[in-house]
Amino acid sequence: MAILDQFGRPIDTGILREPQSARVASLHQMFAGHPSRGLTPQKLARILDDAEGGSIIDQADLGEDMEEKDAHILAELSKRKRALLTLDWDVIAPEGADASAGRLADHAKEMLAAIPDIEDVMLDALDAIGKGFACLEIDWHRPGREWVPRQIHWRPQNWFQLDILTRREIRLRDNSGDGAPLTPFGWVFHVHKAKSGYVGRGGLHRVLCWPYLFKNYAVRDLAEFLEIYGLPMRLGTYPPGASDREKATLLQAVTSIGHGAAGIVPEGMRIEFQEAAKGTHDPFQAMMDWCERSQSKAILGQTLSAEAKATGLGSGLANVHNEVRRDILEGDARQLAATLTRDLVYPLLVLNSAQADLARLVRLEFDTREPEDLALYADALPKLVDAGLKIPANWARERLQIPEPQDGEEVLERRAAQNTVAPETGVDRGGGMPDPAGNGPRSPEPGTPLRYRALSARAARAALAAIARDDGPDLVDELAAAALEDWQPTMEPMVERIRQALRDSAAAGEGVEQFQQRLAQALPELDVAQFAELLARAAFLSRLLGEADVELDR
Repeated sequence: MAILDQFGRPIDTGILREPQSARVASLHQMFAGHPSRGLTPQKLARILDDAEGGSIIDQADLGEDMEEKDAHILAELSKRKRALLTLDWDVIAPEGADASAGRLADHAKEMLAAIPDIEDVMLDALDAIGKGFACLEIDWHRPGREWVPRQIHWRPQNWFQLDILTRREIRLRDNSGDGAPLTPFGWVFHVHKAKSGYVGRGGLHRVLCWPYLFKNYAVRDLAEFLEIYGLPMRLGTYPPGASDREKATLLQAVTSIGHGAAGIVPEGMRIEFQEAAKGTHDPFQAMMDWCERSQSKAILGQTLSAEAKATGLGSGLANVHNEVRRDILEGDARQLAATLTRDLVYPLLVLNSAQADLARLVRLEFDTREPEDLALYADALPKLVDAGLKIPANWARERLQIPEPQDGEEVLERRAAQNTVAPETGVDRGGGMPDPAGNGPRSPEPGTPLRYRALSARAARAALAAIARDDGPDLVDELAAAALEDWQPTMEPMVERIRQALRDSAAAGEGVEQFQQRLAQALPELDVAQFAELLARAAFLSRLLGEADVELDR
């Protein structure tokens, strides 16, 4: 059976025994041209025009220079690339597939995990974010029965060119006019679409190059400004009839005295110091700030994560900016996962099993789900279930990212509350009450603290009868002690808020009236719901015990 590549074309596995670039020795002797040296608007426009016409060498070299020379571009691109490396990845079978597809997915994951430095492969592929595309050459070998990558090498973008006819196909430069098509199964070829258009126009560097150029002008002008700022204007005067040699000597003295703070002049000549140059660095700094904000917007979609200065807008704006970054991360993950599925997962499977169907192929996916709030779900799900809502267990596991336990795997279990009952009185030592029918302690309502169990008048009478016989503990004292246990933790947040107002007032040197105003502002912020519930429960228990006591006296 013929082996078909990702595009349905039959291939000969013999070509995989040697990397394609090994047959073009001139590529390994190439060096970058560094077009950023002496970069001007006219030169930059020419570089971009050439890339549109298919010659992408200078544009690729310029992108490399930008990342080396501009620390802000490097930092922001590094944030975007490395954010994806924090995601978990897996190889999964298509929906509705049988058990054999699951085994195939597991096998593909094992082979991917065995590739040396697979995380570096992903990072190298993301070089396409700035430059539009990235080509990684696979060095295959067959140590046993299976084809596996010995190494996957990143190749510079200046090794490639666009085809003349469509300007959409990336080809290896082999000294021919149209270049050599890339060997099937020989490359991981990732095209990152920052925007729609030809491959030569799809990278972010085409957007970043203009702020990069303007920022360089601002930095250069600022350096010149700082060089002369604060130095006085030196004015040399020479007498009539001075020779050219004397004039040259005076000029040299005027020039050197600014930096050396010393010099000599011929007799009859003098140097006058005028007022120092005036100016400020603010215009240059404003230009550089604008350029860096534009770069951050293009790379991360926002600016807040790149600025250390306070905005005064609270965490809401930060959350909105983080959501923008999250959207970009998910887009990058989907594009890279599709490339790795096509250029790594499929070749690994078809070369070693010949069972891979491109139409129903297992695929690599990054887990871009954000972890849910476990505490929120732990509180909400039991209430919803008690209300009669039917919630699929698989849905809950997926939302909370809790895997299904395997056969024989140890799982966490909830321990039942251990409440002992005095054999003679039937009084619950944990703070509960016995069943009036004599069936032992009653179970508390779900989620209700033990010392706040609902008491009935009959249960209270039974307890008081035990107390009257003098053979049980003082239930009133026990209930009072249980209620008081929650007073301090319940009151502490409210008291701490008042203490904070007092500390702020003292730090500001304010008097009693100002503190009273702060206190008045703090009172609406106090959460008294838990305290009110504590009082209500204590009052309810007290009323029940009072009624039971009256009944006992009768």
